[in-house]
Amino acid sequence: MKAKLCGMKTLAAAQAAEAAGATFIGFIFWPKSHRYIAPEQAAAIAARLHRVKTVGVFVDEAPERVNAIAAEVGLDFVQLHGHEDAAYAAKIERPVIKAYRYGESFDAKAAATFPADYILLDSGTAKLPDEVPELRSRLLIAGGVAEDNVAEIESIFHPFGVDVSGSLEVEGEKSIEKIESFMKAVRALDAEHREGAAS
Repeated sequence: MKAKLCGMKTLAAAQAAEAAGATFIGFIFWPKSHRYIAPEQAAAIAARLHRVKTVGVFVDEAPERVNAIAAEVGLDFVQLHGHEDAAYAAKIERPVIKAYRYGESFDAKAAATFPADYILLDSGTAKLPDEVPELRSRLLIAGGVAEDNVAEIESIFHPFGVDVSGSLEVEGEKSIEKIESFMKAVRALDAEHREGAAS
């Protein structure tokens, strides 16, 4: 299972996530978020990373602005977290992650056809509708993900990966220790699956 560690604001936290095996790190470019980072700061951090994929999170931003920031930072992915539709996504010059909040209005079949490389579902503890198994191979689960429930989330959703942020923080800032501990739990899950597959 892959892990996206979001809301990065410091080089130390981003490097810790990369060293611990995260597949993605996220920078939030929505000014109303307390995890907002200026594009020039994100660019300085991204320039010091080697393997981990960088994701920029945007909320109903003008496509031209999204593309400009993506180019400035050198983003690998753009995450759309607002009301963006397929026509909007077509204007984005980077691979797209489309975020949805799980609820009565969530349409799993529509999500499955959205032109995005990955679908992020802010789910809490909801169960993904079983009739859309094709979504699982590119599904990222977000919403309350933490070290102590990541195994349960994996067993419920069987997702491509998880997106985690708040549980990695102490007093609003990313904790190196919590990053390392969370990724240790993810690696343990992966090891269990490899052992199960081999037996």
